[in-house]
Amino acid sequence: MKQVHIVPHMHWDREWYFSTEESRILLVNNMEEIMDRLETDPDYPYYVLDGQTSILEDYFAVKPEAKDRVKKLVQAGKLIIGPWYTQTDEMVVGGESIVRNLLYGIKDSKEFGNPMMIGYLPDSFGQSAQMPHILNGFDIKYTIFWRGTSERHGTDKTEFHWETKDGSKVLVQLLPLGYAIGKYLPQDEAALQQRMEKYFPVLDRGATTDHQLLPNGHDQMPIQKDIYEVMEKLKQLYPDREFFLSKYENIFAELEKQANLATLNGEFLDGKYMRVHRSIFSTRMDIKAANTRVENKITNLLEPLASMAYDLGFEYHHGLIELIWKEIMKNHAHDSIGCCCSDKVHREIANRLFLAEEKTDQLIEFYKRQMVDSMETSHDMDRLTLFNFLPYEREEVVTMEIISKYSAFSLENEEGEAVEYEVLQAEEIDPGLIDRQIVHYGNYEPFIQYKIQLKATLPAMGYRTLFVKEGQESRGHSKQNKQSIETDYYKISVNSNGSLNIWDKQLEKSFDQVLLLENGGDDGDEYDYSPLENEELIFSDDVEADVALEQNDYAASIDIRYSMDVPKDIKERKAGERTSKVDVHFNLSISNHKPIIEVTCELDNFAKDHRLRTYIPTGLSSSFSIADNQFGHIKRDVYDAAMDVWQEENWSERPDPIYPMLNFIGLSNERYGISVLTNSTREYEIVGEYYDTIALTLFRSIGHLGKADMIRRPGRPSGIKLPTPDSQMIGKLTLDFALYLHKGSTLQANVAKVAKEYLTPVHTYNKIPYNAMKLNESGVKTPLSFQLLKEEGTHAVLSTLKKSEQDDTLVLRVFNPSDEASEAIYHFGDEVKEVYRTNLNEDRQEELIPDQGTLTVPLKVNQSQTISIKR
Repeated sequence: MKQVHIVPHMHWDREWYFSTEESRILLVNNMEEIMDRLETDPDYPYYVLDGQTSILEDYFAVKPEAKDRVKKLVQAGKLIIGPWYTQTDEMVVGGESIVRNLLYGIKDSKEFGNPMMIGYLPDSFGQSAQMPHILNGFDIKYTIFWRGTSERHGTDKTEFHWETKDGSKVLVQLLPLGYAIGKYLPQDEAALQQRMEKYFPVLDRGATTDHQLLPNGHDQMPIQKDIYEVMEKLKQLYPDREFFLSKYENIFAELEKQANLATLNGEFLDGKYMRVHRSIFSTRMDIKAANTRVENKITNLLEPLASMAYDLGFEYHHGLIELIWKEIMKNHAHDSIGCCCSDKVHREIANRLFLAEEKTDQLIEFYKRQMVDSMETSHDMDRLTLFNFLPYEREEVVTMEIISKYSAFSLENEEGEAVEYEVLQAEEIDPGLIDRQIVHYGNYEPFIQYKIQLKATLPAMGYRTLFVKEGQESRGHSKQNKQSIETDYYKISVNSNGSLNIWDKQLEKSFDQVLLLENGGDDGDEYDYSPLENEELIFSDDVEADVALEQNDYAASIDIRYSMDVPKDIKERKAGERTSKVDVHFNLSISNHKPIIEVTCELDNFAKDHRLRTYIPTGLSSSFSIADNQFGHIKRDVYDAAMDVWQEENWSERPDPIYPMLNFIGLSNERYGISVLTNSTREYEIVGEYYDTIALTLFRSIGHLGKADMIRRPGRPSGIKLPTPDSQMIGKLTLDFALYLHKGSTLQANVAKVAKEYLTPVHTYNKIPYNAMKLNESGVKTPLSFQLLKEEGTHAVLSTLKKSEQDDTLVLRVFNPSDEASEAIYHFGDEVKEVYRTNLNEDRQEELIPDQGTLTVPLKVNQSQTISIKR
């Protein structure tokens, strides 16, 4: 007999077209009913609480007295919780975010009992190729999901192994028809049979055992009280099947007995049987960009800085940092970070990101202040401390602010030697902005806020300090207006339409029309881009740009401004008219000694129903692109072969090769390549007759949550039909990205490491005798310069450095983004006492013995390793 496991559950979107508070009201009601049933009905064995502990957090905020009830039910094995904090998206959420999601979810679960150790993500829009590696890092060997698979991955079965390049492997139970086929099962026999006749043929065809899943739940669905009566009807209708209440673990116990399951690898982004929404990566780009920026600030700046402070004797504020992580992880559920929500929900999401960034910025500032305030020095001069959060020495052009009462000043290092710099800008500011007490006692003498630039060599994972000394005369500067700029790597001029012409000195090759804009109509919704049929795209090739180029001894800047005429909405676009515009402002910064072209793109959009992309032509034709994913890289065809068959095979959506990246995308051959590094948008497509141009999406402008019968997504609407005028993106948007031209292929050039450098800027702290927020002396003494650890030059990339959640060690995570096995070499110095390899949950696994303070960590392709260090 076929064994049908009916698993009671509810899928809990904290927010979607409804708000978090609306769902919380239902949650309180549903939780009471669930617990009452589990407590009073000994025959009702299990209930799965959607694999995410944020549900409990929301519930306990209302009913903290229910914690003991929950604990008893969890420990009895009846209420099944965890392992996630929220059900994360996998495509535009960074590796550290996904790791912390499990880390905090498991930690919160263990307060009540053992979590469900299954990577349960039943509704995420596609599955990242690196998920087995992350799940194995938490000793999770099973996963359940729905979206993204098709036969072309290697099997038509619903159970298989999924493996990553480093050998990590999980056993998959696919939900071929989703998580809700058992929702609201009717007692009426005819209706019940009609439902089941749709499902059982699909389940039978895909199953590798006689055990099948019938999930009994749906979005925000209360517990089905008459499930026993329904089961009796099912037994009468299908006497050849056995029906019983069960849990997901029971299915995997049966699958473990199977010896011949297929092994698949790679990502699952096929929209054949279920929609994955490949162009959702650019909806509400303001929210997407803010999430990218905050993720990078936490992992690249805050956590390494807090680790340095902890090593010097200050407290590591786990509680404050966990609050920040949970603030953004509430945004990482598929609907939330996908931004396929109502306007009121997007406002809540944006506010959480604002709060998370404010908390991050202020904690960064606090740690810097603690460390600089506590320096042992006999000098009473103001200090300027420069922080490097990379694990190797770096030479950088740094632009920073100094606030002083001095009308002129000099900079000196610890040895009293003069340090060259240039003043770029100076303006008076009100002393009340510095410290209200100054004005309170009648001193209205203004301060001067200087913007300066200098070139500095900084120690690995550490800092160095300069002194600000009153001078006799203002510093001059070498800045000159230019017609074109020339650095050690490039000659760059600007065309009349605002695009760049770049001559690469190393490659001896020219690239023209770089940053040309493409504009097309978008008749889609928050899930998917939908172009107009036979539309003629609009390009910025005929605009007249205002351009200013400046260069000094350290760096160059290029300022480009123009307006691009576009139709005001989809109706006007169909009529071939253009009465609206997008104001465009590109500001480029290029250090004279670095091959990175940093771009800040400020847009002011006045039009509706359109998509804006910028082109980076590479001059080469490649059959694939290389982008990064969590702790590794992924190779994707520039043209998806399923485009030729999707209609005849009746795919749910057209498989356009629009893809996500996290930090970079590169197009290359063995001789050279061009990569885009990003701290904002995470969507790209390779376009052009020869697939030689990177199209970076700047934003999409749409006015509906869901629409039906779209060109690339026929049939029913995704989500619901709901106007979302805020998603038209009227107003201002700022995006940050960079261009990197290099010899060799994307992987040979180690673009992942270059992207890490771009996303880890040097930070500074200017100590002056005034501050409105007073601090008592810490009692800690810090040196004028400091280095925590040092990495020897390898292909390995530091993911983050933090303090352990469990003990007084520091945790360092490093990964190998290349296509060959590699190693990471770290010098910890003689102070190191213990070193352990841990899993991603920071549980110790193996003691490692450094050789005279140096540790070599082997790394497979796309593998991360986590090391704990006690000093």
